[in-house]
Parts: sequence; C-alpha cells; structure tokens
Amino acid sequence: MTTVARLRALVTVADAGSVREAARRLSVTESAVSAALGALAREVRVPLVERDGRGLRLTASGQAYSGYARAILGLHEEGLAAARGDRDPERGRARVAAVSTAGEYLLPSVLAAFLARHPGVDLRLEVGSSERLWALFAAHEADLVIGGRPPAHIADAVIRAVRPNALVVVAAPDVARGFDIGRTRWLQREAGSGTRVTGDALLASLDADPPRLTLGSGGAVAACAVAGLGATLASRDAVARQITDGELKEVAVPGTPLRRPWHTVTHERQPGATGLLVQHLLGQEGWRRPRSAYVPGRGTTAVRDN
Repeated sequence: MTTVARLRALVTVADAGSVREAARRLSVTESAVSAALGALAREVRVPLVERDGRGLRLTASGQAYSGYARAILGLHEEGLAAARGDRDPERGRARVAAVSTAGEYLLPSVLAAFLARHPGVDLRLEVGSSERLWALFAAHEADLVIGGRPPAHIADAVIRAVRPNALVVVAAPDVARGFDIGRTRWLQREAGSGTRVTGDALLASLDADPPRLTLGSGGAVAACAVAGLGATLASRDAVARQITDGELKEVAVPGTPLRRPWHTVTHERQPGATGLLVQHLLGQEGWRRPRSAYVPGRGTTAVRDN
C-alpha cells in the first residue's frame, strides 16, 4: 500500500472501531489492513495498534496520530481537487457539509439547480450536526460548510455568503395557548446541534428549566411539535409550511426571534468547483456577500475570490 492508503487504513480503523469493520469498509482483507498499520507504525516508529482479544485496536499513539492522518488525507484530497478544478472547474469536485436544517429545507432545490447548470461537477453533500461539520472542515474533509458562524477555534475559514435566518419558538395551537416557558415540555435536538446550544442558552437566560424531550432530527422535532408534545426553538425556514397551514404557531418568548444568519464558509484557498457553487448561491434569493469576510483568529478581512 502507498502511504496515503496506509493513512486511510488508520483513519478507517479509528472510525470503524475494529480492523474487521475497517476491512469491510475498504473492501480489502483484514490482513491487508493489519499490514498497512504495521508498515505505518514502522514509518512513525511508535506502536499504533495493540492486541484486543483476537483482534487489534489503536493504541493511544494510534488514536492521536489518526487525527493528523485525517487532516493529511483531507489536504491531499483538497489539493487534488484544487489542481483538477483549477484546470477545469466544470469537472471539479465540491464537498459540501450542511447543518441538518439547511440540508433538509434550504439546499435541495438550490443544489438541484446548481447541478442542472453544472452537470459535470462532482458534488458531495454531508448533513449533520454543527459539531460534526466543523470537525470535517477542520480536517479538510469539507470544502464548503453551510451553517452558523465558524467557531473561534476553526482556522482558515472565510465567510463567502450570508442569508437571513430567524429562530422562533413554535408549538401546536393548543400548546401555544397554554404555553409556560418553565412548564411546557421543551423539544430539543441532540447534543452537538447548533440549535440545541442556542435553545439551551435561551432557556438559561430566562432562568427556565422545563421538562425536555430530545429527538435526533429537525424533522422529528417539528413532527412532535405538530402532534402537541411540546414547544421548540426552530428556524422559521424549517417550519414555514406548518406555520402557514396552521399546524404550528409562533409563541412570543422574550429574546426571540433570534437572528442567526446562515453562513457559507470555505477555506481561504477554494477549489474552482467550490467557487462555482459560491457564485451560484449568491444568485439565489436571500443570499448576499458579507460586508467583510470573517477569519477566526484574525477578525475580518476583505472577501477575495480565487
């Protein structure tokens, strides 16, 4: 195996939790994965795996190195995409990561229109929690993120486009009529969700601690709210249809609506196909260039196209 393949084997074992599952995901034999890890260990000169019953598991050194291996692989993929995309952006690749609300409600039609205009672009989309997406971005496993403002610890991030987004408290009409911030059941997303963090902060600011129900997706939260199980904080974009149809009603809560604009974020050096996607977004309703580009750790800087 090449060094890149060995690094990929290490990262896959870290993700999969075992050599057997890593081999299945990579469509190779377990012995091939073990050999790759052994060769990599000889290269870095520390043990990366240890016996775990009949199998193998990563050592503490292996776990630590896997984080760097992930970043190396991400940069390698990003470099290939940049080289190929700069030559012909219409045949390049754009790896998009979006928070669940944006992925479910904001992007489907936008991305469909983009691919209709640029059918040769290799578009890849991953939808997940804010925590997951910024981890992908930091490891250079995503070229473009659509979500909230980049966390302060994320380096090499430039905001290319923004779109208004308001978070409101909603509930079924019957629940809304009797709403009590301290007693009405609060429907919330899983840990790692940006909306969950914002909702927790809102409740804390109001010194409220209602009973809570945690659900794994924005769609599940909205469905439970419609069913009358409680109230929730949600993007107005995500529940616009239910509000229009009368299934949900906005509840007046101090401090809301919360203005939390959508941000389109790329690395400073963006591949050509990613640049095409940014330009497409800027042509869609509501999206605009920021007045300045925010770079964590360096404040604001002028937006540059490259």
